[in-house]
Amino acid sequence: MLFGSIDYLNLLPFQVFMKKNSQYHTNISKTKNVPSVVNSEFHKRRINAAFISSVTSKGCRCTDVGIVGIGKVYSVLLLSGESKDDTASNTSNALAKVLGLNGEVIIGDKALSHYLENGSNNDTIDLSEEWYKKRKLPFVFARLCYHKHEQYVKNISKHFSYTKVYVPQYILKKESKKRNIKASDVRWYLEHIHYKLDYKAKKSLKIFLHL
Repeated sequence: MLFGSIDYLNLLPFQVFMKKNSQYHTNISKTKNVPSVVNSEFHKRRINAAFISSVTSKGCRCTDVGIVGIGKVYSVLLLSGESKDDTASNTSNALAKVLGLNGEVIIGDKALSHYLENGSNNDTIDLSEEWYKKRKLPFVFARLCYHKHEQYVKNISKHFSYTKVYVPQYILKKESKKRNIKASDVRWYLEHIHYKLDYKAKKSLKIFLHL
């Protein structure tokens, strides 16, 4: 089974979960890339399952696992200035437009680094927080979807959604060095990312896809 994974910190707990569970880890080949590339590979059926951007997930077979923000996520930002999409993104670009906001969209580790270096200011908007202000609902950025191996993927998603994943310090240090973000900041950041699509998340996703 070929699995597509987003190469950002927000999926680190899932990656750790997969490594710790040999029954899943040994049966999967993985490919990592930015969301827009993973989306393309998935829809061309070059990969069997993947976390794909929620805006591209309509009509797909998906699980109740994804990447969810409740208020601030610190890694999906809109910077003041000329409107510009992030080529790595699909959902966040669409979210800025749905919210009627103009500026430069930046996502992932690049956005997190920007926040950590500059903090909150009037020139930066956290798009997840902005959605929450307007809708009082979480925002679904990605969903775990599949073409093949339905029961296998569903088992993974169910097991993951009920598992509290602890990311070991040695992995935090490794990711810290790779991404030039302090290990303590990585752990802090992950506290703001959620993975289970509950009733409110599904309601929010339905509204977003309609808009």
